[in-house]
Amino acid sequence: MDQPHDVRQEVREFLTTRRARITPDQVGLPITGTRRVPGLRRSEVAALAGLSVEYYARLERGQITGASTGVLDALARALQLDETERAHLLDLARAADGIPTSGRARRRTPGKAASRLSLQWALEAITDGVAFVRDPHQNLLATNALGRAFYSPVIGDGGRIPNLARFQFLDPASRDFYPDWELFAQMCVGIMRAEAGRDPHDRGLQDLVGEIATQSETFRHLWADHNVRSHGAGTKRFQHPVVGELTLAYEELAITAEPGLVLMVYTAEPDSPSAQRLRLLASWAAPADPSRPPLHEHVEGT
Repeated sequence: MDQPHDVRQEVREFLTTRRARITPDQVGLPITGTRRVPGLRRSEVAALAGLSVEYYARLERGQITGASTGVLDALARALQLDETERAHLLDLARAADGIPTSGRARRRTPGKAASRLSLQWALEAITDGVAFVRDPHQNLLATNALGRAFYSPVIGDGGRIPNLARFQFLDPASRDFYPDWELFAQMCVGIMRAEAGRDPHDRGLQDLVGEIATQSETFRHLWADHNVRSHGAGTKRFQHPVVGELTLAYEELAITAEPGLVLMVYTAEPDSPSAQRLRLLASWAAPADPSRPPLHEHVEGT
């Protein structure tokens, strides 16, 4: 497995894997002769990007220091990178040039940021959706009341800070919680890859990657693919152990006061079965009422 802190190796493997996935016909090139490797040849990428073969070969060897934005944009077009992949390439180039964390302000201590009272108040004000704060290491730093009930399989009985990546790859319960487990696994690694590009010298992320890679073959394979992605917005399915299947829309919001932290909010379509089940879960996240029946009796048949 590669070393996340080695920027040159990151660049080399990222460009190699991007080149390997594009076929000549995708870029309008004729197929001539026997092709010994998948995807485009270096000379073809160089021609598409308007670069010399020698210069592109240097870039693919990881020697990206000093590459201009124009060169990187031409390379992104030639390799048909999406916006997240292009941002990742620029992040790697900035790291090679010695610019930390994509030129952003240095991150504060996550634990202190998440413990800020006003941030916790904002979370608790969201009562109809699952809301939580996540750091670049996939740690769940803070949640609202519904979030604590929703993520009970991840949070468990306490101890160290719950981590979505560890849960995904190291806890068998994740395969029940995530019906689309393979998709979630790809998303998780893609987001972590993008974070590694933003700050290749993040020791905490390096340690997390190493820990999971030693225990999960699936993680090792996905990490080696060098696919990156951003979270943004979309829809996910969950199988909650208390209320059953939930289909929830999600939105990722940057916390501008705390660079690197994001606020995630999951909501259900109004009046849908998922909305009803989310309300049910919220009612059981409220302070305990000794007069109410056991939980399994209330949700039977959901």
